[in-house]
Amino acid sequence: MPVYLLDFMPEDWREAVTPYVDPTTVAALSSFVVEQYNSGVVYPRKQDIYAAYKLSPLASTRVLILGQDPYIKPGQAHGLSFSVPPGVAVPPSLRNVYQEMRDDLGVDPPPSGDLTAWTRQGVMLLNAVLTVRAGTPNSHKGQGWENITDATIRALNDKPERVVFVLWGAAAKAKAPFITNNHHVVLRAGHPSPMNQTGFLGSRPFSRINAALAAAGTLPVRWSPAMPRH
Repeated sequence: MPVYLLDFMPEDWREAVTPYVDPTTVAALSSFVVEQYNSGVVYPRKQDIYAAYKLSPLASTRVLILGQDPYIKPGQAHGLSFSVPPGVAVPPSLRNVYQEMRDDLGVDPPPSGDLTAWTRQGVMLLNAVLTVRAGTPNSHKGQGWENITDATIRALNDKPERVVFVLWGAAAKAKAPFITNNHHVVLRAGHPSPMNQTGFLGSRPFSRINAALAAAGTLPVRWSPAMPRH
């Protein structure tokens, strides 16, 4: 029986994205992903493909930070954009995110590159493409993942509660047209990659996210253990 990738997505998300996906595209993507895992090294592990959805239920998601595709080196990707598992060196893009956190909030960032604590506060860390061939960035771009992740943005746009959409870099900013409800907030900035010399550092995303949440009457995100508890 052929694999159909949406069958493995948590039920709440599967129901929300299904009206927005193209079944033919998802079926072709499913065949491609199975072939890729069977023929070579692909990240993240199969059980982590939908980690962002498992850790961020639809009902509790109030911030979306959108990345591009998973890290390409061994041990880095675990299904959350920009995040790496505990004990793994902080990658360059995340180092810039941490630098901006320090400049924006005046606090020390988390001690590791594991951002799971953010997901427990309603922050979804989603990549636009959920798998990648080892060592080859963007190798699974354009194969159909975008159909599913664009549907995810549309599902969040349908929420009656405010969601803050954080779009870093040109690829993420291109998703802004999916966000049409004016009670949501869209924050745009350059990508935090060191290869991007302008547009990210100084954008103050963390304080702006928390201000948008406060304006909607919800608690701020505790981005770092160094921040005071709510």
